[in-house]
Amino acid sequence: MPAVSKGDGMRGLAVFISDIRNCKSKEAEIKRINKELANIRSKFKGDKALDGYSKKKYVCKLLFIFLLGHDIDFGHMEAVNLLSSNKYTEKQIGYLFISVLVNSNSELIRLINNAIKNDLSSRNPTFMCLALHCIANVGSREMAEAFASEIPRILVAGDTMDSVKQSAALCLLRLYKTSPDLVLMGEWTSRVVHLLNDQHMGVVTAAISLITCLSQKNPDEFKTCVSLAVSRLSRIVSSASTDLQDYTYYFVPAPWLSCKLLRLLQCYPPPEDGAVKGRLVECLETILNKAQEPPKSKKVQHSNAKNAILFEAISLIIHYDSEPNLLVRACNQLGQFLQHRETNLRYLALESMCTLASSEFSHEAVKTHIETVINALKTERDVSVRQRAADLLYAMCDRSNAKQIVAEMLSYLETADYSIREEMVLKVAILAEKYAVDYSWYVDTILNLIRIAGDYVSEEVWYRVIQIVINRDDVQGYAAKTVFEALQAPACHENMVKVGGYILGEFGNLIAGDPRSSPLVQFNLLHSKFHLCSVPTRALLLSAYIKFINLFPETKATIQEVLRCDSQIRNSDVELQQRAVEYLKLSSIASTDVLATVLEEMPPFPERESSILAKLKKKKGPGAVSVTDLEDSKREGGELNGGSDRGQDPSAMAASNASTPSPSADLLGIRAGPLVGAAPTSAGSLLVDVFSEAGPAAPSAAVNDDGFLSSAPPSEDPAPPLSEADELLNKFVCKNNGVLFENQLLQIGIKSEYRQNLGRMYLFYGNKTSVQFASFTTTVTCPGELQSHIFLFVMSKDGQRAILLAMLHGLV
Repeated sequence: MPAVSKGDGMRGLAVFISDIRNCKSKEAEIKRINKELANIRSKFKGDKALDGYSKKKYVCKLLFIFLLGHDIDFGHMEAVNLLSSNKYTEKQIGYLFISVLVNSNSELIRLINNAIKNDLSSRNPTFMCLALHCIANVGSREMAEAFASEIPRILVAGDTMDSVKQSAALCLLRLYKTSPDLVLMGEWTSRVVHLLNDQHMGVVTAAISLITCLSQKNPDEFKTCVSLAVSRLSRIVSSASTDLQDYTYYFVPAPWLSCKLLRLLQCYPPPEDGAVKGRLVECLETILNKAQEPPKSKKVQHSNAKNAILFEAISLIIHYDSEPNLLVRACNQLGQFLQHRETNLRYLALESMCTLASSEFSHEAVKTHIETVINALKTERDVSVRQRAADLLYAMCDRSNAKQIVAEMLSYLETADYSIREEMVLKVAILAEKYAVDYSWYVDTILNLIRIAGDYVSEEVWYRVIQIVINRDDVQGYAAKTVFEALQAPACHENMVKVGGYILGEFGNLIAGDPRSSPLVQFNLLHSKFHLCSVPTRALLLSAYIKFINLFPETKATIQEVLRCDSQIRNSDVELQQRAVEYLKLSSIASTDVLATVLEEMPPFPERESSILAKLKKKKGPGAVSVTDLEDSKREGGELNGGSDRGQDPSAMAASNASTPSPSADLLGIRAGPLVGAAPTSAGSLLVDVFSEAGPAAPSAAVNDDGFLSSAPPSEDPAPPLSEADELLNKFVCKNNGVLFENQLLQIGIKSEYRQNLGRMYLFYGNKTSVQFASFTTTVTCPGELQSHIFLFVMSKDGQRAILLAMLHGLV
């Protein structure tokens, strides 16, 4: 940059700035600025032409006023005129004003582009750098269109000065980030890559930023940069601090360039060339060795530069994940930082070890630091470091240490910061499920989780424990006993009431033999929590009560009295009122056989991806669950999350959904989406759409929107035309499901199931038109001898579909 002579100082600008600083009030400052703006405006509009010095001075004043927070709506043309000056200071001020005040959509962009073109072709390195800086600062699409093809030529030209090459590389990087479709390297690719061999370290440092960005988008085009980057890195790592005197920072040779080279190599897999790979491994070993050497300076800048290179090298080792020796060495090096006095180093060490824990080569090495990490979780003052410690415990957990880690995380939850409690709860729930061998331990863990951090236990967590308890015969009795004891606490979280209501409603009979947990005691315990709960929980408890009537007939009168009271059948909430009325009616008119069928125990849930894992996967950062973690969870915990050998009972029904479905009735996330592995249904089969609004169902048992468990039928062929409708009846000789009738307006599907002398049959009326049916009714006629054997229920009815259930009993 040219030296500024003494005569280039602007006395008028200095006086103006001094006046502004001496103003005693905001009003005085505004008054002085308005006076100066009026003076500048009159000078620009005056008849007398201003010389370059005056223009520069006034443009500088406008720029200073703008930086004070005032709007500037004139002077732009005068700044553009300064670009044509041959004096560096005048041109510099013109470019500075344009970079700060000119909008990318300004009408002056064309004039500015012409001035920039003149400077780029002038071959004056100072003017070329000013022009390139302006392009990078504005970075508009118009500038990218005008100069995207010119800048690469300047960058690789043999006669371009090093300072201009640096500016050109960074300018091109800026344009590529704003308009990648306009920056096409094409023929320049190989020549840009070879800038890594440039003699000037500044050019290499600027070029590698550009190459890294280009490599991330087009790795194949720039893969030749790997060998050149390794070669350059090797030269830097093996050099002494005196060899690169101009680029040595506190006894560390070229630390910024070294970090950028290591980051570039992370865009590619390990080199296939044995010689290149060997040289790179040697470089990484040298970096790890230097980290162990005594510091050459006590200055913090020295340790910062040294550690920056070390952490980038460790990131590259983790990225390759192919050198067991290096991975273990990296883990040991990070372990030394876990107790370092510098908080940032502890944070970075924990963060890097989270990634190392996922490698099969270094997982065991990471586990050796478990006590240090647990101590960090308990004693760290910085919440972000504690969160990373929790992430690392989650990452290093396996079957050998799961109970210890879960216990420590539960202990920490009692005093954990509110900002990380929800994520901690998810991780404890996942670990308890994934590594549970003793299912009673899993139940204890989740109930403890609800007790300690109930407000942060999301629905996914207690849904999951319900699913697992239902799918495991061997844990149902223990779960009922444990949750019964937990409900006896004076202060009981609502989520505990939900779990207790569901489990006792399904399996309360397993502990009813003990006088301390007799049916009436169970009911009274649940009902004592009723008035403290929200509407969805009360709805769940009402479903548990009707289940009790089936499990414990001796409680029928007591429960009917509760259902009959005004607070239930006249409840202001329509969902609670409807449940109370329907459950009361069902318990009054249904026979024991029908009641036993309708209120039968919930069948096992089909295996699906854990909703807790899916929720945690949405969270970003080292603690997020990767795809690999999900696959491991399915493989290692397959038996736990629904993969038991217990058979599916297609005749079971969920009493909790016996009333009209509502959001509060969706107890177990059935409508969350299609099950894992669900086969897509045929678009031509309307019957499948009639069966389920939630989307395609898995071929295994699933609960439909009306709360009845059923196997989704295979996709039927499109129904025959109306003339063949009578022939549809013939196929039900050999099958129970299918289309009974269909025309242009209506489709009627049938599903039937039979067991001994009991049977049930669903008729699905599907509206095939685009408008809703206003008044749709169904009539079923039965011969006199059958009327006493059939109970009819309208399960769902709206403008698009109706479902009729016929319960048959006593048939032979």
